[in-house]
Amino acid sequence: MRTSPALALIVLTLSAAAQTPSIRTGTQIVIVDVSVTDSHGNAVHNLKSADFTLLEDGKPQNIVRFEEHSAPSVTTPPKLGPSLKLDPGIFTNYTAAPVDRPLNIVLLDTLNTPLKDQAYVRNQMLAFLKTLQPGTNIAIFGLTTRLILLQGFTSDPAVLRNALEHKKSSPRSSSLLNAPVGTETMSDQLADAMGNDPAAAQVIANLQQFEANLAAIQDQMRTVYTLDAMNQLGRYLSSFPGRKNLIWFSGSFPISILPNADDPSTVQFTADKEFQDTTNLLTRSQVAVYPVDGRGLFVPPMMDASNSGSRYARNQRAFSQDLIKFSTQTAAEHATMLEMADATGGKAFRNTNDLKSAVQNAIDAGSNFYTLVYTPTNKDWNSRYRKISVKTSIQGVQLIHRHGYYAYAPQNAMAATNSQTPPSGYDAMRSAMQRGGPVPTEILFTARVVASPDTSDKAAGTTTTAPSTKGPFRQYTVNYAALPSNVSMPTGDDGNHVLALQFVVIAYDRDGKALSSVNNPISVSLKPADYEGMISGGIKYAQQISVPVKGETFLRIGIHDLIGNKVGAIEIPASAVPSQNP
Repeated sequence: MRTSPALALIVLTLSAAAQTPSIRTGTQIVIVDVSVTDSHGNAVHNLKSADFTLLEDGKPQNIVRFEEHSAPSVTTPPKLGPSLKLDPGIFTNYTAAPVDRPLNIVLLDTLNTPLKDQAYVRNQMLAFLKTLQPGTNIAIFGLTTRLILLQGFTSDPAVLRNALEHKKSSPRSSSLLNAPVGTETMSDQLADAMGNDPAAAQVIANLQQFEANLAAIQDQMRTVYTLDAMNQLGRYLSSFPGRKNLIWFSGSFPISILPNADDPSTVQFTADKEFQDTTNLLTRSQVAVYPVDGRGLFVPPMMDASNSGSRYARNQRAFSQDLIKFSTQTAAEHATMLEMADATGGKAFRNTNDLKSAVQNAIDAGSNFYTLVYTPTNKDWNSRYRKISVKTSIQGVQLIHRHGYYAYAPQNAMAATNSQTPPSGYDAMRSAMQRGGPVPTEILFTARVVASPDTSDKAAGTTTTAPSTKGPFRQYTVNYAALPSNVSMPTGDDGNHVLALQFVVIAYDRDGKALSSVNNPISVSLKPADYEGMISGGIKYAQQISVPVKGETFLRIGIHDLIGNKVGAIEIPASAVPSQNP
């Protein structure tokens, strides 16, 4: 591994900048954020460690660290973490964020939300911004079939309003969202056309089977995309200090898809393991999820005025069947909301049209809380679920906190998270390298990028080009400097430390089409002296990629810890890269 000497100093500065007074998840500690409210929903302040009793699987635990966090005064400017001063051509995925207050993330989920409800959600958010408290830091993301960063963290209401009013935030129909219960289907139309013809019975039954399977497959795809986005958010927010509040506007929460009770032959898909891995990642990054049902208060669709009711006229049992199906489906969706909130220490908001108040309540709850830290007395890291219970001697208050975790062995916790196998097929590095996506910060690093003044008709070195990519090409050199503390380097039987990393650069055009790429996985055994040198000087590597000269291009630069399954990425326009001297 090699890079310029200047980056060795930068990585040390980066290491210092990443150190904040906020608690970070250690290998043998558990962090529990607890919101305490009175009977009116107001935050309760000035409690002490002695006011709490913390239990794991019913056994008392010793609170080794205790902190109270209160919403800062509106007149108090945010205290930012250390900033980096980088020379031209040097880029980083580190961002100086406030260290004295939580960060808030709004996720506008168009993948799982009906079109009419998306418009209502956006209008409620615009109304909320009119009363936004000064100093409240918010980022806005959108979810289609991929996660989109609409606006980075800012406390400026005008900037947030512009992001909501931008065409990227406009409501859009989801092609994977199933039709509401009671909607007339193709099989219904066929039954109307064929009447009581006995010969049509099997055709109608086959069409109903197809429709049921298609609906299950669409639910499966939405589940995969949704969990993928949650994983990306967890990795993006990983290095930001302190608590993060994820306010997730959605109209459906497809996590576990079970066989149709009326037809067990339809597609079956469950995502319990993937859901578990996702909530583990979110809690490790101190992200509390606040799901908000963007549909608000709504009546069963079969009672809606837009429903003609023709299918119920010919089949009187269909109405009661659809009503039961709707009730079961809604209950399952709300149960998933509650499960996501309980697993991460957030709160679910259902059956309310006042969505702007739900946002404010989530921000208030996530700004006023107590942090309890303990080292589990149970050292048997068997990957099983452990229940967390927090009690208080104070009467008349409500406690909100996450209710448990999966006890992965400390050295395996990172590798276990997001090690999903099909059907989800989640790949941390694939998601990290998507054009325009949020840059993950599990591995903080800097990259010095320079462009050759010369061009060539052919791509050089180990660069792989897409079949349609044409020259001429310019070569770019990427010099990495990464934080060793972010990377897993276990000790082998020989006493040496094992390091396995993957360095990837992908060149995209402005529409997100991959033009060229380079992928260099490495694995080395570090002797004690080499390991100490890397710890003090940083992880360094150099890589070259050939990029088409014509057109607007963007470089997505990433590192993947193959042992710990951590990722880090940077995205820059090629036009921002200086040319090296001839």
